[in-house]
Amino acid sequence: MEVPWGSIIYQIFSFAVILFFIIFIGIAIKRFLNKPSQSTVQNDQLEKKLDRIIELLEKDKK
Repeated sequence: MEVPWGSIIYQIFSFAVILFFIIFIGIAIKRFLNKPSQSTVQNDQLEKKLDRIIELLEKDKK
């Protein structure tokens, strides 16, 4: 009995493409969900720095 190697290779290739697509979508979703939290941290740091600058400027005026 002869094994249809072309069919087997095609199935392996198809499963690999589907698997890579699922992994890519998972990574994209993870990055999308992490960006807002990172920007929130950066905004908090920026806000603290601006508050410090305002305090220093107010001290200079006095």
